[in-house]
Amino acid sequence: MIYLDNAATTALSETAGKAMEPYFSDLYGNPSSSYRFGQEAKRAIEAGRQALASFLHVSPREIYFTGGGTESDNWALLSLLGWGEKSPKHLLTSTIEHPAILRTASFLESLGVNVSRIPVDAKGFLDLEALENALKQSENTTCLVSVMAANNEIGTLQNLQEIGSLAHRYSALFHTDAVQAFGQIPIAVEEMGIDLLSASSHKIHGPKGVGLLYIRKDLKLPALLHGGAQERGLRAGTENVPGIVGFAAAAREAFSTMEERGRKKLALRNLFFKRLLEEVPGVEISGVNPLEKREADFPAENTYSSLLQERLPGNVHVCIPGIEGQSLLMLLDQKGICASSGSACASGSLDPSHVLLAIGKSHEVAFSGLRLSLEESLTEEELEYTVEAIKEAVEKSR
Repeated sequence: MIYLDNAATTALSETAGKAMEPYFSDLYGNPSSSYRFGQEAKRAIEAGRQALASFLHVSPREIYFTGGGTESDNWALLSLLGWGEKSPKHLLTSTIEHPAILRTASFLESLGVNVSRIPVDAKGFLDLEALENALKQSENTTCLVSVMAANNEIGTLQNLQEIGSLAHRYSALFHTDAVQAFGQIPIAVEEMGIDLLSASSHKIHGPKGVGLLYIRKDLKLPALLHGGAQERGLRAGTENVPGIVGFAAAAREAFSTMEERGRKKLALRNLFFKRLLEEVPGVEISGVNPLEKREADFPAENTYSSLLQERLPGNVHVCIPGIEGQSLLMLLDQKGICASSGSACASGSLDPSHVLLAIGKSHEVAFSGLRLSLEESLTEEELEYTVEAIKEAVEKSR
């Protein structure tokens, strides 16, 4: 099997798995208990909180554990409902967000919250002028801007610092869904003006079912779940101790090796695009084309951030007009290749990708998307095998 769907989920790392094991068996105490056995679990949670906070350069008291990225996104957006019963409310987001944001936005809209969906350009970058105009119009309302750090389908990296600056200029809060970006690219929370940030464990070789929401210390969000006093009374329910321990262990690995892994993935990503363009007629790169060498992308210092070229390091997304994406995925599966056509959370939908439509693709082309999300362990032999398999599948389909 060649697994090329790491944007959907990643394999649990050996380090994270070993760190979790004791908390399934020997150290199973309830962290809310006052006796020593329970407090051992409590210390493990707080050590995990401390570690995850350090990677974002924030206080541990600003990290709240959740059941994953979707829950964190929902909490951030639904908090609008608790900001004063009589004050008008306004949510600004983009047209290419994850369903966890877009569907929550629609739910809020049904409850009377005003929602503005800001367009993006052909590469997936937010229209900052349109964002500022929307902020000007909503300056006197309770306002939240929610824009993802990195798109989960086409890998476009947004200018978070500019978005955060605009939001604060008009007295709005800024939330970013960093599920795809956390552990993959540098994120400076304070410098970028981020007030709320969502992240998920299973995207960085941690366990499924655990995530975090960063909440800036001076914000007073309403409780997400009511019951016990866990997570300082804002998210009731017994904590997922093994999950939190595994999340922290995976994050330590991810952040300590970020640049080394990222550079390897960058090289594989660019080689993949080059080989697909050479071997598969009609292929169109979705979003930023990293093969277009612009002088601004390659400063003298050759830093990891500059080499990213505003695209996730392991993201390969193409459209192949005339091909139906789901049929292509089945043919690749027969060759032992795991890939996707877009968000795992939209899998099975009969609608074309909303992301591809938002960047200007036609309905027909939007149905032909293919997403490959790479890890640095991929070999060039596996890459070439995959390119050949895609070439054969396209020829068969045509």
